[in-house]
Order: sequence, then C-alpha cells, then structure tokens
Amino acid sequence: MKRFKFLEHTADIGLEASGSSLAEAFANAAFGMFSIITDLASIKEVESRLVEVNEADAEGLLFEWLNRLVFLFDVESLLFRRFEMLEFSERHLKARCHGEKHDPARHHLKLGIKSVTYHQLTVDRQKNRVKVIFDI
Repeated sequence: MKRFKFLEHTADIGLEASGSSLAEAFANAAFGMFSIITDLASIKEVESRLVEVNEADAEGLLFEWLNRLVFLFDVESLLFRRFEMLEFSERHLKARCHGEKHDPARHHLKLGIKSVTYHQLTVDRQKNRVKVIFDI
C-alpha cells in the first residue's frame, strides 16, 4: 500500500495519506509532510521526541498533530522520518517521533511549510485515509 500521494493545489501543496489503521494514516501524513521538507533518506534516527495531542475530534487531532511537528522543526530544527504511535483514538494521540536536528551539510531543505490548514482537511475513518493541505 502506498503511504501517501501528493495532491495538486494552486498555491500550496497537499497530500493524501492512508494506512491499515487511522493511526498509521496519521503517521504516514507526517512522513509525507517531512518528505516535502527534505529527502528522508538523509535523516538519521539519533533523537526522538514524545508528542502528545488531545483535540475535540479527529480532524482537529490531525491538524494539531502535524502543526506540532512543524513547530518542532521551526523551533528545534528537528527533522523526523519515523513515527511510532503509542496511543491513538479519534481525540488523542501519543507518538514517539524519530529523527535528528537539521544539519545543513547533509539535509537539503526542499520546501518550507508554514503551517497545516483546515482547507480541504478530511479524515476518512472507514478507509483509513486523511487529506491535508499545507501553507508553504
């Protein structure tokens, strides 16, 4: 099964991610998001961060999950390539994110993501698929 695919959008960039579970779709959305930022093959798994998010619904959870990862990149220069979902429900997730700090000598930054948007954001619970547009 393909983890994610890019979506055409006039000014921004989007992706649709899927998985064998909704938790895996959320992890694959994060994987896809970081593949927009840099080449994931260049990221070593030398650091990890525990990320916990609580929201009112699955759409808010996806929005906050991805924006929290953008925040960690913006503030701590952390690039992630693996996302281990430890706890997951439609209103709560706890994940261990594996990667390392941005090293300009090894990580070519392709595209900057300002934030995740609610524009066209969808969570398909039956098909374990999510769709998200990023403001670049």
